[in-house]
Amino acid sequence: MPATHTSAPSATLADTIDRLTRSAELVEQLDDGRVRCLACGHRCRIPDGRRGICKVRFNDGGTLQAPHGYVVGLHKDPIEKKPFYHLLPGTNALTFGMLGCCLHCPFCQNWLTSQALRDDRAGLPPDEISPKQVLQTAQSTNSRAVVSSYNEPLITIEWAVDIFKPARKAGLKTACVSNGNATPEALEYLRPHCEGFKVDLKSMNDRTYRRLGGVLQNVLDSIQRAWDLDFWVEVVTLVVPGLNDSDEELSAAANFIASVSPDIPWHVSAFHRDYKLIDGDDTSIRKLLRAWDLGRQAGLNYVYGGNLPGMVPELENTCCPGCDAALIRRVGYYILDNQITAKGACPNCSRAIPGVWA
Repeated sequence: MPATHTSAPSATLADTIDRLTRSAELVEQLDDGRVRCLACGHRCRIPDGRRGICKVRFNDGGTLQAPHGYVVGLHKDPIEKKPFYHLLPGTNALTFGMLGCCLHCPFCQNWLTSQALRDDRAGLPPDEISPKQVLQTAQSTNSRAVVSSYNEPLITIEWAVDIFKPARKAGLKTACVSNGNATPEALEYLRPHCEGFKVDLKSMNDRTYRRLGGVLQNVLDSIQRAWDLDFWVEVVTLVVPGLNDSDEELSAAANFIASVSPDIPWHVSAFHRDYKLIDGDDTSIRKLLRAWDLGRQAGLNYVYGGNLPGMVPELENTCCPGCDAALIRRVGYYILDNQITAKGACPNCSRAIPGVWA
């Protein structure tokens, strides 16, 4: 196993999750026993006995090992919490997570799972489980979808696919909540088994992305590629004061999304201080309204304000771009009214409303 453990608590957790692995499928064999991981945009070249940037995929004797057979979170949530607003609104989604991430954002709200083996304060004990048991839990909780979230799904993609296969056979929808640091290989591997792909577009400044451990272009390419592959795509930007909340940057994000498709929903979400970013201000209602306005100016048909439930009600509803009728009225994660027809259209003007409705 990789000899990169630095403290007793981390070593215990590392030994446990290293045991819960299987041979990765998204991999390229290199010379001298090295492997190239193809799960995320880092494309880590990993020598024998070492880990990738994510900390949970590692080279064991020339074989890339990938997480498998456990969860550290398994919860029934409204699908709006992911957030997906155009994917089976008003239904439950069984969400599962693992450990690790290919970024290290200081404002991460899931840092206890995402930063495992990178931050000694992070890491939760895994619960062993099978794909069949995940499906049974989804069915027993009346969930209509199964979603990979809480950590970065790309770095645990083989496990997600093993869960998604029986879920889809049982008639459930499947989705990933991702930072978008994908590769073409990962998206093509995922697409036959997954309908929804939510991407966090954290900034339009490459320097900011590099401080978070990523590359902006990788994320932009992933949004475009996921849309071209016919995933149902929704994009979230967490509006962080002083980091990405200028008019110029928010407009750039909105204009890019609109260039892919004006029908991609853009969620501009309020930041709440967390993890390492505990100084400064939370996102104001005024700033969220401004972000929403810039999204509409860019030509996006569906812009939503999040994380301030009931405080910006006009930003939570789905309205028809044709006649401006309020089709889905929301408060936070809860649906008050849904007027979209079974065929996914506005009942007033018959305009098609893109999404997964049935």
